This record gives sequence, structure tokens and C-alpha cells, in this order.
Amino acid sequence: MQFGLFYEHQSPAPFSAEGDHETFQNALSELELADALGYDYAWLVEHHFLEEYSHSSAPEVFLGALSQRTKRMRLGHGICVMPPKINHPVRVAERIATLDLLSGGRVDWGTGESGTAMELEGFGVEYDTKKAAWREATEQCANMLTMNPYPGHDGEFFSMPTRNIVPKPLQKPHPPLWVACSRRDTILHAARNGMGALVFGFAAPEQAGKWVEEYYDIIKSDECVPIGHAVNPNVAIVTALSVNEDEQVAIDRGTEGFKFFGYSLGFYAAFGKTVPGHSTVWEDFKKAEGSIDDNHGNGGIGTPDQVYEHCKAYADVGVDQIIFVQQTGPANHDHIVESLKLFASTAMPKLKAGEEERLAKKEAELAPYVEAALARKAQVALPEMVKEEIAEVRSFGLRKKDAGTFVNTRSDRGGGLAIVADDPMAPVAQNPTEKAE
Repeated sequence: MQFGLFYEHQSPAPFSAEGDHETFQNALSELELADALGYDYAWLVEHHFLEEYSHSSAPEVFLGALSQRTKRMRLGHGICVMPPKINHPVRVAERIATLDLLSGGRVDWGTGESGTAMELEGFGVEYDTKKAAWREATEQCANMLTMNPYPGHDGEFFSMPTRNIVPKPLQKPHPPLWVACSRRDTILHAARNGMGALVFGFAAPEQAGKWVEEYYDIIKSDECVPIGHAVNPNVAIVTALSVNEDEQVAIDRGTEGFKFFGYSLGFYAAFGKTVPGHSTVWEDFKKAEGSIDDNHGNGGIGTPDQVYEHCKAYADVGVDQIIFVQQTGPANHDHIVESLKLFASTAMPKLKAGEEERLAKKEAELAPYVEAALARKAQVALPEMVKEEIAEVRSFGLRKKDAGTFVNTRSDRGGGLAIVADDPMAPVAQNPTEKAE
């Protein structure tokens, strides 16, 4: 199986720019090390306004930096928030393509809706329409990444004219598509759309196995019609990781942070209330910490052998990737580094044994089903436009010249960069017998 690392950039109060700077730099160092150690993916969330829980509001910037410090690791948006009021689809397409070029084609494009009142209401997104907004934006963004030009769109959540979105990604037709999942129905929703399932439901292996079986049954069925222009048949499960040769040390180092992760997630999604700019999530957590159940039996917290068995249980039921949450609560950078190294030198080699053969066998088995799914997509895909169908776009200057209102306010200020205000080819166009001087 494959292994990823998941970062929220948590920052318990009292937080500061200096503290966030250290958190970001530590994360870059940890992931650079993880790349060298053989971890396969880095996953960065996108959240907004969630004080203490997640300060990862611009993952595309962080991943851009990470692209220059890693060589082989896949760089995943886990996830990119898709409703157009939060991220216009054009901006998503441009950022995804640019990151793919910077990284040499290593981007994975996770998508989602967002689910907190703090975020959705902050951008004016209605809770009841967020799934429809996600679908419209994701489908159109995939079109933008593949079509030349994009024919435009007149939808419920955004509209725009024909434009050619540049640059285009290195991966064809576009980077692998994923969607955030938290329960069975959203995992099956991922399969119906031909997307990888990023499962944040923290399911036990037995339950995960049932979900995996149902997911791949749909991938192989007529229900699978890709939302994008490729199929990404993969299931990834998020869990904890704190490894030490001494079980109690692993527990002591991991428990507080992972408990805070679960508490702060629940705070913003389920039970909390806060005054922006005056968050008390960490303070409230410390008061409640003793009443929060431990989850050592179902998490990647323990000795190398214990964590190996934990991961193997997921591999045995067909999970493709385990994503380890890192940097939770007041994380200790040195402890994270030690844990990453120990897992990579003990459990990981055994769990990765035969991975190339597994992937090749899986690809061959799924090939006819993927081909059939793409054929179903072709029946509903937008047709490519021919040049004669595309309306030309006239510059504002040209429009003002036509109206007789143009005033040249530009000047050649030297420096070797002359700004051309008039088309030097216009005389030739008007009188083909003359040459432009």
C-alpha cells in the first residue's frame, strides 16, 4: 500500500505569526524528510477562519514551496474547496495547472464542499446548495484544464464567456481527482463520479473493508460516469501516527495532539461556538481532555509492530493508501521526525513489499471498466469548439477608439520597454499594398 502525510497547520492559542512561521517551516522540513524516506503523498487541507484548528488557508502556496524541496512525493490538495463563492473555478484550474508544472506532474487534486458555518457563511455560501455548487465547479474546472478553449458556462453558481485557461497541466488529461468523504454514502458518491475517495471518517478496518468493496463494485458498474476526464480508482483512509519502540512513549507523545485534533474538528463542525478573534478552543479542550476517550486500539499509535498490524489490517481489506495526520495540537517537531524515521525503517518496507505488482494487477483488472466509464463520459462531454464559433474579444482601447473616446495615457519611459498603443500592422490591414513602417 501507499502512505501519505496530512497537515492542517494547527496552532493552539495563543497563536502568533511567529508561531505559525515555525509551524510552516517545520512542516516543510518534515515533508522534505518524508520524501527522502519513501512516503508517497503530502496532503494539505484548505480551511478558512478556523482559528487554532487549521491555519492552512492557502495550501497552493505551501505546496508550491514544497514542490521545490521534494523530488518524488505526490502533492495533494486535501482538499481544494470548490464552491465558486470561495474559489472561482478559473482560479482553481490556474493554480492546479501551475503547481503541476512546478512539481513536474506530481499533483493530486482533492475536492470538497466545506462544512462549517464559520467558513460557508464567511463567504456567503448556503449550506443547502454547497453540494450542487461543488459539482458544478468541479466538473467545469476539469473542462477548463482540458479544453482549448473552454467554451464558457452559464450555470447556477457561476457564469463566464469563452476563454482559454492557461497554463495547462503536465498530467493529461488533468491531475487525478479525489473527493472528501466522511461516511458510506459519500464514498459511493466518489465511485459514481470516478473519483478517488479521501476518507476522513476514521473507520475501523472491518468497516473500511465493506466500504472498499462497495466502492469498487460501483467503479466496475454502469453507475460510474466520471465528473472529470479520467477515472481515479483509489480509496485512502486517514489515521494517526505516533511510533516509538516504547509503547508508552508513543502514547504519551501522540495522545494529547490527536485528542485535540478530534476535539477541535468537532468544535467547529458539531458542537462549538466562538467569537472570531477570541477563540478558546485549546483552553476549552484542556478542560475537557480527561473526559475524551482514548483510541489507541484503532489508531497508528504504538510500537513499530503494533502500527504495522494496524496498517496491515487496512491493506488486507483493500485500502490503497493510509494517510497519517501529523502536527496536531502543540506538536513536537523532533518527535514527529523520530516517528517518521522509525516507521519508514521498520513497518513501511514490509507494507510496501509487492506494491508495484499490486498496482499493475489492479490497473489491468480495472482497465476495461475504466474504458467503459470514459465512454459513458464521452456521451455527455462538451464538444470542442471550432475557431469560427468563437467570438473575438476586442481590447478596451480598441473599443474606445471605435467610439472616438480613446486617449493615450501611456508613454515610453525608457528602460527598453516601449508600450505599443497603436497596432503597427493596422496600415497593412487597411491597405494591403502598403508596408508597415
